[in-house]
Amino acid sequence: MTKLRQVSLEDKYLLKSDQIFVTGIQALVRLPMMQSDADRLAGVRTAGYVTGYRGSPLGALDQQLALAKPQLEACDIKFLPAVNEDLAATAVWGTQQAGWRGDGLYDGVFSMWYAKGPGVDRSGDPLRHGNLAGTSAHGGVLILMGDDHVCESSTTAHQSEYSLVNTLIPVLNPAGVQDILDFGLYGWALSRYSGCWIGLKSVHDTVEASASVIAGPGRMSLTVPDDFVMPEGGVNFRWPDTPQAQEARLHQFKLPAVSAFLRRNPIDRQVLGDTQGQFGIISTGKSYLDVRRALLELGIDEARAKGLGLKLYKVGMPWPLEPEGLKAFASGTRKLLVVEEKRALMEDQIRSILYGMTNPPEVIGKADESGAVLFQAHGRLDAAQIGRAIGERLLQLTGDETLAGALRRLGDRADDATLKDAAMRRTPYFCAGCPHNTSTQVPDGSRALAGIGCHYMAQWMDRETATFTQMGGEGASWIGEAPFTSTDHVFQNIGDGTYFHSGLLAIRACVGAQVNITYKILYNDAVAMTGGQSVDGPMDVMRISRQVHAEGVSEIAVVTDDPQKYPPDADWAPGVRIYHRDLLARVQREMREVLGTSVIIYDQTCAAEKRRRRRRGLMETPNERLFINEAVCEGCGDCGTQSNCVALVPVETDLGRKRSIDQSACNLDYSCNKGFCPSFVSVIGSTKKKPVPSADSVNLQSNETLASVETGIEKPYSIILTGVGGTGVVTIGAIIGMAAHVARMGCSVLDMAGLAQKGGAVTSHIILTPQPDEMTATHIADGGSDLLLGCDVVSAAAQETRIKLSSQTTSVVNTHKMMTGDFTRDPDQKFPLDELLEDIRSTSGRVSTVPATELAKRVFAEPLTANLIMLGYAYQCEALPIPHEAIEKAIELNGRDVDTNLAAFRLGRKTAADTAEANAPLGGLGANPDVSSERLEEELLTRRRDLLHESHGPKVAAQLSDWVSRARHSIDACYHDVLIPPLIESAFRVLYQKDEYEVARLYTAPEFRKSLSEEFDGRFKLRVHLAPPLLSRMDPESGRPRMRSFGPWVFTVFKVLSALRWARGKWFDPFRFSEEKALQKKFQADFQRTIDTLGEAPVTSSNIDDALRLVEWPMQVRGFGPVRTEAFEKAREEMEQRESSFRSTRGENQQVA
Repeated sequence: MTKLRQVSLEDKYLLKSDQIFVTGIQALVRLPMMQSDADRLAGVRTAGYVTGYRGSPLGALDQQLALAKPQLEACDIKFLPAVNEDLAATAVWGTQQAGWRGDGLYDGVFSMWYAKGPGVDRSGDPLRHGNLAGTSAHGGVLILMGDDHVCESSTTAHQSEYSLVNTLIPVLNPAGVQDILDFGLYGWALSRYSGCWIGLKSVHDTVEASASVIAGPGRMSLTVPDDFVMPEGGVNFRWPDTPQAQEARLHQFKLPAVSAFLRRNPIDRQVLGDTQGQFGIISTGKSYLDVRRALLELGIDEARAKGLGLKLYKVGMPWPLEPEGLKAFASGTRKLLVVEEKRALMEDQIRSILYGMTNPPEVIGKADESGAVLFQAHGRLDAAQIGRAIGERLLQLTGDETLAGALRRLGDRADDATLKDAAMRRTPYFCAGCPHNTSTQVPDGSRALAGIGCHYMAQWMDRETATFTQMGGEGASWIGEAPFTSTDHVFQNIGDGTYFHSGLLAIRACVGAQVNITYKILYNDAVAMTGGQSVDGPMDVMRISRQVHAEGVSEIAVVTDDPQKYPPDADWAPGVRIYHRDLLARVQREMREVLGTSVIIYDQTCAAEKRRRRRRGLMETPNERLFINEAVCEGCGDCGTQSNCVALVPVETDLGRKRSIDQSACNLDYSCNKGFCPSFVSVIGSTKKKPVPSADSVNLQSNETLASVETGIEKPYSIILTGVGGTGVVTIGAIIGMAAHVARMGCSVLDMAGLAQKGGAVTSHIILTPQPDEMTATHIADGGSDLLLGCDVVSAAAQETRIKLSSQTTSVVNTHKMMTGDFTRDPDQKFPLDELLEDIRSTSGRVSTVPATELAKRVFAEPLTANLIMLGYAYQCEALPIPHEAIEKAIELNGRDVDTNLAAFRLGRKTAADTAEANAPLGGLGANPDVSSERLEEELLTRRRDLLHESHGPKVAAQLSDWVSRARHSIDACYHDVLIPPLIESAFRVLYQKDEYEVARLYTAPEFRKSLSEEFDGRFKLRVHLAPPLLSRMDPESGRPRMRSFGPWVFTVFKVLSALRWARGKWFDPFRFSEEKALQKKFQADFQRTIDTLGEAPVTSSNIDDALRLVEWPMQVRGFGPVRTEAFEKAREEMEQRESSFRSTRGENQQVA
């Protein structure tokens, strides 16, 4: 085995020789340190300045810069995140003026500015001014344009090159992590020489990829051109200066200086084939990586390229394009294929440069030879699409049979036109306990407008929220819409980060326009969408109130989860009212009647940020957790309706689906307790059980008994990794990447995350190569995956995942049923596991299914370890070709729960090696296929009758038997297996009322205490949340009886009530006249009517479906109090419709007879 590389996590910023494993973001953090080192070696004393505004794909850059503060400061580099993008660009403009008066502390300041594509758009003014003004001789400016080509986590797809071309800023386009380092140093050198600001295109496929790169100081050897004459005074910043002189200097000298530097230090180069090739390909950046992947799919390496007459030109600076190198490359070619994603930038330049050339080649790109679309300007270009375009033209030129075969195989792969949508789709959702679950609600009769931030997702929830604006424009669209609509008022959501960025101006505009609008400023104390950064300046709720008051808003209210947290001397604006969040609906109803612009400041810290702060000891963790008594729970879903919380998960039991709180995901918001349900218990003073590996189930040394597997590869190996944001799947990709680096292999890890941190799907493209310098792609082509590691079956079955699979793909899939966010509103949501697995099998080769999450819960009491189990399973199946020693070293380097994660990885290996033994902790659950349907039916009836006998007495149990007996007598025996089991369940649902006596009995049952002990450690107290009919008052806000909290003494009452359940319905029963008792009588009478209806005519093959639907109507009646009443009324309406349908079918049968 290859000797493992000695690696430290500090290598990414400190190691100055050998290879380092970094993400593109980390490369950007290291880049200014490398520039500082280069300047010091050259004897130049410089400082660095980094500023900008976060946004994907550069959303994590400021976080990584902050973490590297000690290393940056050691290099005299100042990092200062900005209020917004254009002000940041203005500050960069200022850095190039430092010292022109002779007061400079350094020889120069090199600057780096970053922004998402829309931020580039809004900053055109300072970018233009700064570029015209120029750079300092020892400074230089690098512009990072964060482009989201396919709108993965944006509100629009964007391509920023043309914004920079419009301001005459040259653009570099790196094609990988190594290029980021090389092109960045090149860009600063070019900026200093030419006086121009230089763009560095930053797309998801490069800056969010990980790779093994060289970061030594001697990689870039650049020299100053000796054939270019500078103007008097040079091209760098000068003062005084005039706009006219700046414009002339830019066109006459600065841009020509760029061309001179490019000629002297070529950054465009031929990378494949020989100079005599007749078919040339020109590409840049991410598209170049796609071309290399396409050639790989066609089996074209260096030798094949020469044999086929193909050559490839990699462009580093697509604008302005350096002409001499291009002409040399094009010489002798018959056809040039220009591959560019989005709008063409190089193609027209190429035609212009080659115009007049002797025997010029035919140039195609966005259009083919006939003028038809070849590479569309919208969406993403895929390697398979590019491969077909290359292969077809090469085949015409050469007639090569091997190429023809490769082209046929490429065409045979599944494409999105032939793949149906998966049976379930995972969409992003609010985090568990997110403040927006409450804050984005609007009262009946109102509607809201969305804005930029997490609350944008309210548009696909039941929030009456639709349409949005650009960042900072929130509410201004209403100025234009309001005069032309009958709607009198709207609510406008705006995050605190957006408010601070530029949103206050929109509020000012609405005040000036005198429109009726209520801004809901969602103050969650973090810029949550991009990872929880702090707002870049002083801001608190009191300050916001004073600011909007100064702008002239009509009224201001503060709504919060804790009204007592504000100090008595808080400096509020005049007239501010403070409310608890439970009163939000009332406050909104009042505000929509206010004329003009009003403001609600909703103050509650981001749930994910709370979790981070609690983990770091920066915020106190409440000593209360909520727990659901599974036996009491009705599975009605009211807790999800009230809270919209994804920490509420289904629990499938013998009595149907119940609810549980995923304590690992819960962020202690407590909103689920707003549901009208007595199953919620507050556990006070407890701690959640920590994951502890089970020594009986997996030994930390168990790898000694497991055989190593073959791990060598001779060509690139592609892995698709899927999972759910927030469950650690990105960490698995990082572990695989680091393991490959430790094993001295090449590796690229590209996380396709989008809004994944909000519970959406994560897909990582991982490519392994035998050597680091053999890496030429980051994105896997359609049909090009060797392994699907599906840590989440839903995202594994997604159309965009399956299109990457083929019959050569090995798939390892976790079978855990993790519901989507829709479950919060659909309590009966079905999880189509069989359909999802069949979707995967239809497009994959060998498929292995693993109950990884169930194993993780049973063995480690921690579901997040499931991903490590999956990793171990894939390795032992010989589907992950990295030595296990390297994988374990990467797990150790990760540093989180090392022993547990190592044990989980080894359990995964053991599961693959011996499935029966490893799965023993799960037990032998499942139905026995040899048991007859009659026996199963009788066993079901016995279980339900016994429970009724225990809970409600023999008379009620006898009623169940009577109904079933009548149904069996009425229904032909051949239909018993279809109708009788659901009829038993429906009849049981009707009779089994969880009244006060039954709830008391269930709380005194020993199973309740046992379930608590399985979740919590320590000595704790319990409080039960109830609405006793004789004690509870009506809540005027909800229209429901008010829930009250009862301490440990209530368990004594429960014991008494449980013992007195024989008194149910007697004259001395204190609950006999309650609304629930009256409802129960109606329920039983209506079901009796259903039994009678089934006996009125025979069930036949033509009406069996109608009969089944009729029998099942009581299953919808769940919940307590008003929830149960509402469910009953809805179910009763459906019962009448189903009954009518059954009767009409019966009538048709009689006519036929």
